[in-house]
This record gives sequence, structure tokens and C-alpha cells, in this order.
Amino acid sequence: MDEKLKDAARIFKALCDENRLMIIENLKAGEECACNLLEEIPVGQSTLSHHMKILVDSGLVSARKDKKWTYYALNAEGFANAAAILDGIAEGIPELAETVSCSCN
Repeated sequence: MDEKLKDAARIFKALCDENRLMIIENLKAGEECACNLLEEIPVGQSTLSHHMKILVDSGLVSARKDKKWTYYALNAEGFANAAAILDGIAEGIPELAETVSCSCN
């Protein structure tokens, strides 16, 4: 599979879960420690770790270790990449609309 398609699949997988979307919403306020995210997201520690791995692997979130805790933040470059992928998909839509005719009118 094309590397661009793999990247797109990772990003869309990261965005297709309600818990991961809640994590992203929380991170919009700035960097958060995993311990704080656990208070905000209704999941256990191992489940949070699973979701964070998916978000980090997608490039949407960055992680940094500080002693015992891991701190997470939104990655602007990852979101720019996601937006570019969506823009690329959307570019073809007007052309598609021109080729489809509707006999409803």
C-alpha cells in the first residue's frame, strides 16, 4: 500500500473513536499529563495508554517523558498533514458533482 494511504489510514483511525476525540478536546487547552487525562476521560490507565499510542503513532499528538509521567500535546504538524489529506480528497468532489445527473427535477 502507498505510504500516503497508510498515513491517511493512521490519522483517520485515530479520529474515529469517541475517547480519542475527547482526549484531543482536552489537549486543545495545552499540554497535559497522563494523570490529568485519566481524571477527564472515563477509561482506565491501560486503555488511556492504548488510545495515546494510536494518537502519537498518527502524528496528531506528541509525547514527552518527565520522570514518572508522560505529557501529551497536540502536534500542529500532524493536524496540518490531516488537513492536507482532507483537502486532497475534497478537491475531486466538485468534479464528481458535475458528472452526476439527477432526474429528480
